[in-house]
Amino acid sequence: MQQYIKSIRPFIGAENFDISRNFYQDLGFEEVILNDNLSLFKIQDIAFYLQRAYVKDWIDNTMIFIEVENVDAFWDELLSLNLIEKYNNVRLVPVRNLDWGKECFVHDPSGVLWHFGEFYKHS
Repeated sequence: MQQYIKSIRPFIGAENFDISRNFYQDLGFEEVILNDNLSLFKIQDIAFYLQRAYVKDWIDNTMIFIEVENVDAFWDELLSLNLIEKYNNVRLVPVRNLDWGKECFVHDPSGVLWHFGEFYKHS
């Protein structure tokens, strides 16, 4: 492939579109409303589409990994957002040290599993 690839933007669904929109705004994403059933959420060079669509098997099997610079600092920021108190069904799983790096998890209000990870630097 000779073309420069600029981004990847997955589509995810939402059981309750408005609650999920608020959740992702609280998480720090900027929303660009595309129509009544679809919004683009972006932060820095990362973006995804949230759609007013819910298929339980699809949502239950959706996982997205985002690499962060410092997962421990990211975790502290996550905790400060009080997401568990604000949203039903949201779950946070603390930082885990693994052989490749570290990661923590966020389950959004619909059940989409987000991995936020930091790769170990090898010399």
